[in-house]
Amino acid sequence: MSNKLPTRKEDYSAWYNELIKRADLAENSAVRGCMVIKPYGYAIWEKMQAALDGMFKETGHSNAYFPLFIPKSFLSKEASHVEGFAKECAVVTHYRLKNAADGSGVIVDPDAKLEEELIVRPTSETVIWSSYKNWIQSYRDLPLLINQWANVVRWEMRTRLFLRTAEFLWQEGHTAHATRQEAEAETRQMLDVYERFATEYMALPVIKGVKTANERFAGAEDTYCIEALMQDGKALQAGTSHFLGQNFAKAFDVQFTSKEGKLELVWGTSWGVSTRLIGGLIMAHSDDDGLVLPPKLAPIQVVIVPIYFNEEQLAKLDEMLYPLRDRLKKLGISTQYDNRDTQKPGWKFAEYELKGVPLRLAMGARDLEQGTIELARRDTKTKQFIPFSSVEEVVQQLLEEIQQNLYNRALSFRLDNTTLVDDYEQFKKLLDEKGGFFAAHWDGTKETEEKIKEETKATIRCIPLDAKEEAGKCIRTGMPSTKRVLFARAY
Repeated sequence: MSNKLPTRKEDYSAWYNELIKRADLAENSAVRGCMVIKPYGYAIWEKMQAALDGMFKETGHSNAYFPLFIPKSFLSKEASHVEGFAKECAVVTHYRLKNAADGSGVIVDPDAKLEEELIVRPTSETVIWSSYKNWIQSYRDLPLLINQWANVVRWEMRTRLFLRTAEFLWQEGHTAHATRQEAEAETRQMLDVYERFATEYMALPVIKGVKTANERFAGAEDTYCIEALMQDGKALQAGTSHFLGQNFAKAFDVQFTSKEGKLELVWGTSWGVSTRLIGGLIMAHSDDDGLVLPPKLAPIQVVIVPIYFNEEQLAKLDEMLYPLRDRLKKLGISTQYDNRDTQKPGWKFAEYELKGVPLRLAMGARDLEQGTIELARRDTKTKQFIPFSSVEEVVQQLLEEIQQNLYNRALSFRLDNTTLVDDYEQFKKLLDEKGGFFAAHWDGTKETEEKIKEETKATIRCIPLDAKEEAGKCIRTGMPSTKRVLFARAY
């Protein structure tokens, strides 16, 4: 474990890629643009899934599953939706292979062409709303609150593990409502759920906002988002919640009979987060020595390492430490006891540091005599000796402290790297020098937004929901503006 990672300062991208590889989270697959999520990386995703799934169920949602394949004609039904996804779609044209006549291998059977091509889902609005047409007849069938855990495919030319891959895992919520007010309330409620998850579990402060028309989800009337700031000064869109209006209800003729006996169109929402959250977790907290994981999402929260020089010492330590592991597990703390004789303690310490385990306990023969144990925190890299009798109490307290400390640290970083800016030249200069979020006035036009993106590679991440009304001038055109928006370069 002696090979050092590239530092964040030297090469942030190389640090990120190498850390994922060394910490055994994921790797590039034989399929171009796709990744293999390895067990340790998938364990983080499982923890995210469990937390989010509980929150969805608390808010009345049920899980279902819909087909991976979508008939091409479905995508054509909602004009802006197909336009938004057309360039990213993988298309199935045939249903059979056959052996080549010359024995060179298998080829696509030209006689097995599908009557209608199938799209590998880039998102599921169309196939889900085609089902909703059959499920919804009356106001009694509403609201319909469905979530799906699935994979999607969006063809990407430039990929990066977790952040942007051709196939990724996610959840997508799709709900149907009797009124605009109910659907809008659902959209905002799910945005709040995502904010709570980011804050409480990822220890990641986020800004809630609404996207500009340019950045809106294809087929939505409004897109809300949570935006986070990574350590290299770039923004990461961490979750989105879309108010679909009646667009998909019109496209798929989803109507219901109201209490008054009138036939009305349904109102819809969709919302989702994906495995890019793992990328966000890495980039928000980790350091030059490896992963730093918030306890609530760490696959291993505590590791216990015995330090021994012979079998007799190990037997005595085992007697003490196996029961400790079991007691911690009973408290709901995921704990690993590592008494392998194939690696030395120093190697193990470096391995668990690289993997971001929040707390490490170590005990040797002298500790055994004195009734103490060494405790090391991953977030601050501090060590202390504590009485063995108080381990459970101290561990519980420190896990809570680490979770809060990581949030506070990330929040301080964001506040330190959020700049109010009114001068375009200064804006461009600071973008290159330090990055971060920039709160600036914008004249509200698509043309200005596109010009700024073209000239600086910065986009409007969102119009913050808590943005104050204030008279100002657009940073680029000098035209009047009533509130600041948030600019940043982003992943």
